Amino acid sequence: MLSDFPLFPEQASTVAGHVDLLFMFLCVLTGSVSLLVFIVIFFLAIKFRRTPENEIAQDYEPPHALEAAWIVIPSIIFVGIFIWGSWLYFHIARVPDHALDIYATGRQWMWKFQHAGGQREINTLHVPVNRPIRITMASEDVIHSLFFPAFRVKADVLPSRYRTMWFQATKTGRFHIFCAEYCGTLHSGMTGWVVVMEPTEYQRWLAGGSEGSLASQGEKLFQKYTCNTCHTNDATGRGPVLAGLYGTDVMLADNSIVKVDDNYVRESILNPTAKVVKGFSPIMPVFQGQVNEDDLLKLIAYVRSLQSSGAPAPSPATPSTPSKGTQP
Repeated sequence: MLSDFPLFPEQASTVAGHVDLLFMFLCVLTGSVSLLVFIVIFFLAIKFRRTPENEIAQDYEPPHALEAAWIVIPSIIFVGIFIWGSWLYFHIARVPDHALDIYATGRQWMWKFQHAGGQREINTLHVPVNRPIRITMASEDVIHSLFFPAFRVKADVLPSRYRTMWFQATKTGRFHIFCAEYCGTLHSGMTGWVVVMEPTEYQRWLAGGSEGSLASQGEKLFQKYTCNTCHTNDATGRGPVLAGLYGTDVMLADNSIVKVDDNYVRESILNPTAKVVKGFSPIMPVFQGQVNEDDLLKLIAYVRSLQSSGAPAPSPATPSTPSKGTQP
């Protein structure tokens, strides 16, 4: 009977048990303190109630040991909670290096997922069990929040930049997906399912067909938008060589340093004048409103794939054509 009304979703990830343990500890702690305060108030109200022999109030000096106790003990507890919560936060925030990349796009009112191999899904996500999954998220309209209750992970999905979160499922099955941020009239219907599969079954599912990998689709878009006329591989174009550039640090026109990551590449495509690389002129056309989030993910996947191409990245301060160049 009680199994039909669970207090919590089932634990299905490597962090779910840690999150539940901290939550239960806080519930027990606050509940115990609340009960203790109520008992003490009830006891003192009876013991020191007004009687004919006690009509005039008297001052009592509290013991110094008691004063020290209610300062030291709560301080130790609060510091312990802070350390415990910080450890868990950083554990959830740090994505493992060998995580499988999946891209999620939120829009009113659906979730779209894309795999690195090019497979696309709507409101359903297939993942392998016992494998870290990194989800790179963006929104096409308003703020959403991607929530996996069984995995105990949740993150806001923003329209202006990419965010990432990760999980590692520990059991196979189907688990809920929710939007945890009110995003419009059909917010409650913005749901889906995670299908956790054995690795062999997942590979068979991946082999079901796709339009090519995200990187290969991004290469086609790279040519469609004639990006290859400026960003050549031999440093003779008006733009810097992109091969090997992803993941490195570049110097901007104001002498600040930024890392070439997903958000930087996205911003450079949509608004090339936002962060101009030192030594290059911002002649690249603005693609804001012309490239949707799906195509942006493909272009970024292509630029990322050039990271291992072996071609040397140009120095941002000394490009081959400083008067005509453009940023990535």
